[in-house]
Amino acid sequence: MGDDSEWMKLPIDQKCEHKVWKARLNGYEEALKLFQRIGDEKSPEWGKFLGLVKKFVTDSNAVAQLKGLEAVLAFVENAHVAGKTTQEVVSAVVTKVFNQPKARAKELGADICLMYIEIEKPEMVQDELLKGLDNKNPKIVVACIETLRKALSEFGSKIVSLKPVVKVLVKQFESREKAVRDEAKLLAVEIYKWIRDALRPPLQNINTVQLKELEEEWVKLPLTPPKQTRFLRSQQDLKAKFEQHQAQGEEQSDDEGKTVEAVDPYELLEAIEILSKMPKDFYEKIEAKKWQERKEALEAVEALSKNPKLEIGDYGDLVRALKKVVGKDANVMLVSLAAKCLVGLATGLRKKFGTYAGQKFKEKKPQVVQALQEAIDAIFLTTTLQNLSDDILAVMDNKNPSIKQQASLFLARSFRHCTQSTVPKSVLKSFCAALLKQVNDSAPEVRDAAFEALGTALKVVGEKAVNPFLTDLDKLKLDKVWFSRRMEGEQTAMFCVFLQPSAGPSKKSKPTSAAGGKPKKTPDSKEVTESELPPEVCEELAAGVLPSFCLQQLDSANWKERLASMEEFQRSVETMETTLIPCQALVKMLAKKPGWKETNFQVMQMKLHIVALIAQRGEFSKTAASLVLDGLVDKVGDIKCGGNAKEGLTAIGEACSLPWTAEQVVSMAFAQKNPKNQAETLNWLSNAMKEFGFAGINVKGFIYNVKTALGATNPAVRTAAITLLGVMYLYMGSPLRMFFEDEKPALLSQIDAEFEKMQGQSAPAPVRFTKKTVLEDAGDGEEKEEDGGGQDVMDMLPRTDVSDKITSDLVSKIEDRNWKIRKEGLDEVAAIISEAKFIKANIGELPLALKGRLNDSNKILVQQTLTILQQLATAMGLGLKQHVKALGISVITVLGDSKLNVRTAAMATLQAWVEQTGIKEWLEGEDLSEELKRENPFLRQEVLSWLSEKLPTLRTVPGDLMLCVPQLYACLEDRNGDVRKKAQDALPTFMMHLGYDKMCKATGKLKPASKDQVIAMLEKARAAMPAKPIGPAKTGGGDASKSQPASEDLYSKPDVKKARGGVTAKKSVAGKKLAAKSVKDEEDKSGPIFIHMPNAKDQRIKEEKQLKILKWNFITPRDEYVEQLKAQMSTCCAKWLQEELFHFDFQRHVKAIGVMIERLESESEATISCLDLILKWLTLRFFDTNTTVLMKVLEYLKLLFAMLNTENYHLTEYEANSFLPYLIVKVGESKDVVRKDVRAILTMLCKVYPASKVFPFLMDGTKSKNSKQRAECLEELGCLIEVYGINVCQPTPAKSMKEIAVHISDRDTSVRNAALNTVVAVYNVCGDQVYKLIGNLSEKDMSMLEERIKRSAKKTSAATAKQSATDRPQREHTMNSNSTFLRKAQHEDPNKLNQARQNAQFSESSNPSIPKEFQLDLDMIEMDQSRVCELPDLVQHKLDELLEPIMIPEPKIRSISPHFDDLHNSTASTINFVISQVASGDINTSIQALAQIDEVLRQEGKAEVMSGHIDQFLIATFMQLRLIYSTHMADDHLDKTDIIKLYSCIIGNMLSLFSMESLAREASMGVLKDLMHGLITLMLDGRVEDIKDGQQVIRSVNLLVIRVLEKSDQTNMISALLVLLQDSLMTTAGPPMFSELVMKCLWRIIRFLPMNIDNINLDRILLDVHNFMKVFPKEKLKQLKSDVPHRTLKTLLHTLCKLTGAKILDHLSMIENRNESELEAHLRRVVKHSGNLSGLKSDRGNEKSGLRTDRMSKAKVSDILSEIFKKIGSKENTKEGLTELYEYKQKYSDTDLEPFLKNTSQFFQSYVERGLRVIESEREGKARIQTSAGTGLTMYVSAVTPQNCIDSNLSSTNEELKPAVYYERLKILRQRQGLENTSRQRPPISSLLSSKPSVASSTAMLHSKLSQLKESRELYQQEHNAHSYSPTHTHSTSPAANLDDLKKRLERIKSNRQ
Repeated sequence: MGDDSEWMKLPIDQKCEHKVWKARLNGYEEALKLFQRIGDEKSPEWGKFLGLVKKFVTDSNAVAQLKGLEAVLAFVENAHVAGKTTQEVVSAVVTKVFNQPKARAKELGADICLMYIEIEKPEMVQDELLKGLDNKNPKIVVACIETLRKALSEFGSKIVSLKPVVKVLVKQFESREKAVRDEAKLLAVEIYKWIRDALRPPLQNINTVQLKELEEEWVKLPLTPPKQTRFLRSQQDLKAKFEQHQAQGEEQSDDEGKTVEAVDPYELLEAIEILSKMPKDFYEKIEAKKWQERKEALEAVEALSKNPKLEIGDYGDLVRALKKVVGKDANVMLVSLAAKCLVGLATGLRKKFGTYAGQKFKEKKPQVVQALQEAIDAIFLTTTLQNLSDDILAVMDNKNPSIKQQASLFLARSFRHCTQSTVPKSVLKSFCAALLKQVNDSAPEVRDAAFEALGTALKVVGEKAVNPFLTDLDKLKLDKVWFSRRMEGEQTAMFCVFLQPSAGPSKKSKPTSAAGGKPKKTPDSKEVTESELPPEVCEELAAGVLPSFCLQQLDSANWKERLASMEEFQRSVETMETTLIPCQALVKMLAKKPGWKETNFQVMQMKLHIVALIAQRGEFSKTAASLVLDGLVDKVGDIKCGGNAKEGLTAIGEACSLPWTAEQVVSMAFAQKNPKNQAETLNWLSNAMKEFGFAGINVKGFIYNVKTALGATNPAVRTAAITLLGVMYLYMGSPLRMFFEDEKPALLSQIDAEFEKMQGQSAPAPVRFTKKTVLEDAGDGEEKEEDGGGQDVMDMLPRTDVSDKITSDLVSKIEDRNWKIRKEGLDEVAAIISEAKFIKANIGELPLALKGRLNDSNKILVQQTLTILQQLATAMGLGLKQHVKALGISVITVLGDSKLNVRTAAMATLQAWVEQTGIKEWLEGEDLSEELKRENPFLRQEVLSWLSEKLPTLRTVPGDLMLCVPQLYACLEDRNGDVRKKAQDALPTFMMHLGYDKMCKATGKLKPASKDQVIAMLEKARAAMPAKPIGPAKTGGGDASKSQPASEDLYSKPDVKKARGGVTAKKSVAGKKLAAKSVKDEEDKSGPIFIHMPNAKDQRIKEEKQLKILKWNFITPRDEYVEQLKAQMSTCCAKWLQEELFHFDFQRHVKAIGVMIERLESESEATISCLDLILKWLTLRFFDTNTTVLMKVLEYLKLLFAMLNTENYHLTEYEANSFLPYLIVKVGESKDVVRKDVRAILTMLCKVYPASKVFPFLMDGTKSKNSKQRAECLEELGCLIEVYGINVCQPTPAKSMKEIAVHISDRDTSVRNAALNTVVAVYNVCGDQVYKLIGNLSEKDMSMLEERIKRSAKKTSAATAKQSATDRPQREHTMNSNSTFLRKAQHEDPNKLNQARQNAQFSESSNPSIPKEFQLDLDMIEMDQSRVCELPDLVQHKLDELLEPIMIPEPKIRSISPHFDDLHNSTASTINFVISQVASGDINTSIQALAQIDEVLRQEGKAEVMSGHIDQFLIATFMQLRLIYSTHMADDHLDKTDIIKLYSCIIGNMLSLFSMESLAREASMGVLKDLMHGLITLMLDGRVEDIKDGQQVIRSVNLLVIRVLEKSDQTNMISALLVLLQDSLMTTAGPPMFSELVMKCLWRIIRFLPMNIDNINLDRILLDVHNFMKVFPKEKLKQLKSDVPHRTLKTLLHTLCKLTGAKILDHLSMIENRNESELEAHLRRVVKHSGNLSGLKSDRGNEKSGLRTDRMSKAKVSDILSEIFKKIGSKENTKEGLTELYEYKQKYSDTDLEPFLKNTSQFFQSYVERGLRVIESEREGKARIQTSAGTGLTMYVSAVTPQNCIDSNLSSTNEELKPAVYYERLKILRQRQGLENTSRQRPPISSLLSSKPSVASSTAMLHSKLSQLKESRELYQQEHNAHSYSPTHTHSTSPAANLDDLKKRLERIKSNRQ
């Protein structure tokens, strides 16, 4: 603290430079506050920090640096002087901040750079950032590029200079680091936003793949230029404007918006110096006589001049030389080459190029002419017209007409680059005079060129400037000049002379009609109509926009030239302005010979593509289209060119509308005889209809051609026609079929099959639109809306007027007295309608005639009339509305007919009519109420049922519906029960439109008795009243089109279409019943799925109580329950959902539940109002056998109860009674995953329904015949008692406990265990009182219970000790949320559950055994004392206190064993607790535990604390591996990425552990066996490979297995693998590869045996081999499918024999009966074969001579010393052993003991040395060492455990016997202190040590270890307590004693504190 106080007093600036980082951190913090506080930017305070800010940035401490960066940012933002520090700070940021790992540091660094730019230092910042790009650290490069990108994005290209950035960008694309390349790509995209195509040239040389990726990104960018969003301090006016625009949400005006200046790509390029690179002999070669030498020189220059930007230099000589070639060389090829060189020089030097203009246009070869044109054009761009004027005028006087023509054309092109200001009047005058001479030239091409030049001048310079020079021209020539001017101005409108005036007004002036209204637009109002142009005009127009060589080569005989011409043609079209494309002229040029008969497919493909391009870019007229369509149709079937032809047809469709194009194309295709073309045309049309939609298609026009196609002999044509019909069916529906009813049945069945395929599909939304339509929509959107939108598809159909066929004779026939004649008349009518297909609304007197027939006495005629009316509805469409009153209402009358078939036909007719007309027409007026007045029960039933169905779908109804209410009330009292029921059903639907008040008012005219009855019914209906639909009503196509004009906008904008997702197509189907239904379904689904009705649930509860409806109680659901639920749900559930819920297909149920899950949050209120019905429906699903549905139901239930909990809703008894019993049935499901979910739901249920009420249901569940259900219910009861206390038991604890205790005697083990656990849970809550509650039990049951309670009590203290305060909420949460693992574990050891419960008991407020006051004191202690917080096990703490007075000398204890105090060490208990969590069933808990252990293992100093816990940790690990394999991997609901994460953690921990040999060697054999089993199983698990990153896991496991094999104790490892191999060969259940992998592991170990042979306990290995050979004798091994196991065993034994020789036969000591296997015989054979057997015999003969022999073999020495060391290692003979060793050393002084001692512990070695010294001093009479030391050593010999070589038993059982060893130590300690060992005797340690290792499972071993540990610990505590000095410290195992003890100790702690 003294240091702190020193620097705390320092001023801020000195703190910032202090050597202590905390001081600097404090300084930076204060500086930041100061910088934010200083108001004046010119304050002198800023000056103090000028020299310091760089140090802020470069601070070596990361924490301080971060704060320093914040301070610097504030400094730069606020200080006026900050600009002075730019270079040093930015440089420091680049080098010291951008390489930091913390993202925050980089972010602040970038912000500082951007802030420096804002304070007017962009150049310096940019320079430093560009320097950073050369840094070797890729992190710095990435950060610099990112900062540059941010700067450009925010400040724009005006502030951030792009030239230097682009210069270094290419280099970044070549970086080896992917991060650098990716960031460079992002920067390139950002630069492209600002300069567009100017970026392309500099990046042309980067990798093609990168360039392609960039192109893809550039295409995605918006076309609008970006805007500057951050401004310099000097740009505050711009910033204010920008913020104002943003606030108003307006677009910037054009002037402001043009913030991005066009960047010249030339400026971004790096200049190349070429003069020095020219050939040294260039000037000699250029003068050479041989043209080849001159060509070589020119080619060298041409290659150099191609560089886009050239370094400035003296190019005078070079240009003169080139000019000379152009002017004088006779070889045209060289002239052309020289001209190209001049083009390159002029382009590369631009304005730096001199005024060299040489002409040689007398050449006739187009290549030369073109080269010269390009040269002179390029030269013009480098200078001005004034500088060139003299040269041009001189050339224009040349006699050669070609030169004069090209000079004039050059002038025309030059004028286009000029403006009025750049063409002085003097220059213009001289040019005009020269051009006027050429106007009168004899050569036509010279005259035309002069006209073009004058026309261009007239347009560019203006009439006022040019007209004075044109006064001498005659009118004809003046007209030509003006014509040229027009052509120059409007390339496409050059032919305006030939155009007819447009039919519609222009966009700008919209004349209104005389009446002042808006004019109705004709469909073609915007269409350009043009007459066909003469060929010569087309050629002139094309020559104006295309290069001359392009036109000349169009008809070349060489296909390559034609292809080159096409490529140039395409380039020209792509670069032309869209308004200047002369479409017709260009199309005619393409048709020029060979035209559409082109034989080369490449040229043809290009030609077809150009047609599409022209149609897309230009204003393409139908005239132009008709010129090319024939050629396109001719090629549509071509394999190579067909795709391009279709592309062209589609483009023409966009330009001229699809209906027109399609009609032309189809008629042309069928005029040909080529079936391939016909089929492909129809296929194109099918696709085009989907892309454009069906708007405007003339169906009838197609039908003839489609019928022709259907009759074609070629199957491809027929198939294409049927496909086209399928597409048309999407738009038209069933009416389409009417056109084909007269086709052959076979063909008709094919058509029907296609229609069947399309049923249920909706027409796709259009993605292409006619250009004119888009323009119209953009301009005239308002008109369209007022007009009512587009048409219905059915309205597009051509309709026939059949009124002339409805003659008076026909009408009289229909009304004839003779029924046969009447039938004839009706047959004729049906034939007329069916022939016409679609008819107009005018049908003469037919309605009256048909109305009469509806009352016909002959029912057959009535039915025939109804059929005709249905036919009429389909044929007439919307026109049917005008016949509703005259004819439609009469159909309702027929509903009263007594015959069912007639009523059914009438209802079908009514529905067909309503589908077309909508229902509102029927509700208007008094007609419907008059019909209801008829006291006909059939009519009333049908009409009311129909109204109940239709009214809920309407948003509004006519007021006339009120007229039907009195008749509705009359029906409520009708004598017929069915009528009354239908009337009651209709009441809510009437009320939803008319309202309750109106309906009540209407009861005023009723009799009092009737009134009361009706009002009661109204009250009931009010509760069930459905909500009005949100969307507009949809009852039929006609009504739909009327009510929603916007949706029918067939010619609407693309974005509108996307937004509506093809609604147009759906709504357009009027006559199609199925389509109309699907539309309604689609629409309904958008509305709410459940309707909130306030009192409906109460009404249902009331009805169930009054027994009006069935009570929901059954064993299996009967039909009446399902029907009742269906009826109840109909009022509060969307109709479509109800159909899904009660569908017979389970997939529909899954779909319905999916929707319910989606809407759960948004419709929570409505869901709660229908909760009882939803729960009832879910109980029905519990009886389904389909697991998919069941899992979906459980998923929904979990979400539902979570929602109910958040809404604080509590289940009613009515809801619980109808749901809980059926849920509890599922808790006994055989599938574990189902049981897990049900238990989770039961846990959640207790939050929304009292646990005491759940208890009786669970009690009922325990009576089930299903043992799983009984066990699970008992478990749940135990959990409830733990959490909520004993009072949760209902009706009384005693009664409940007696019923639970009965199950202790159950036949099923799991039920018995569950019952015992539940009783133990009660015991934990209320102690011994439990015996009273359970009553009398049989002796056997009581003993089981007492044993369980006893075991539970033992574990309780340990469990509570482990649980620290911080872990309690987590443990409680784990138990509640996922108790599956605990429940599973309890079958293996039932006390684990008790342990978990005991843990939970601590945090329960209802726990009666510990009063609150003590809990609070514990919390206080935990907060105040870190020691107690670490290990709140007070009993353990007390032990430490007790040990203090014993005064054991510290050095001795430490020297004896560093692990002596492990039992009392909080670290050990913490590790135990963390390890226990590794095996948790909750993935997250396990991952957290693994992370903690990994942290320990990775720190070298801390890793040793894991010593002694290795087996425990490995057991927990492979238990988790088993859990993943069997449970998690099978759980579809678990995210597989979590499983991969868990595997990664496990493998990482294992790798860390097995990298430390000291820890790895602690793993015992049984544990290694189980671990290897788990790892190999994982490697073979195919499911892991299928998961993402699964392959990586398998590879990691492979690595881990190798690590385990290398680092583990080799003896244990070989034993484990042998046992594992034995098990795998015995079982057939495992994977076939398992034993193979085990053997591979053995082979690997055998390979390293020579290195490890000294560390291996051969006795144990041979015992394991013996056991293996007992199970698998040689004969049995050979019977296996593979001989590899036999060979593996032979190899192992052979290797061991080879390494040890005959000595191996001495290592069979652990085998009791050697004759049980062939091992010994085999070893003898191998040894004999090796020739070592004789040596062995001689060794054995000498064995008796023992110590007397002077010269002994190594084997003999080994035997003797082994015997001696065994004695030293045993407690009884240690002294004797030391004496023998001393004597042996005296006798054989040269004997090396190192091999025998090197594998023992350090303590053992020092003990032996000290013992030898003691004997030596005794023998020689020297002073003795203190006795205590000697005895201390002697006492602890039993703890000495040499790791290897001496006693195999000792080393193998070291780990297992640890608790017993500690107990022995304790006994010795007690004897030394004079205490008695009166406790129960334990077996002597020697007997334990001599026991043989058993191949027990590691789990059993863990349990035995834990129990030994606990018992020894309890024993220790009891013995010490018995002899302690204070009687208050007496320890008792009873809970009461524990509690008293706890209280006293807590009081003592409190008094000590006070």
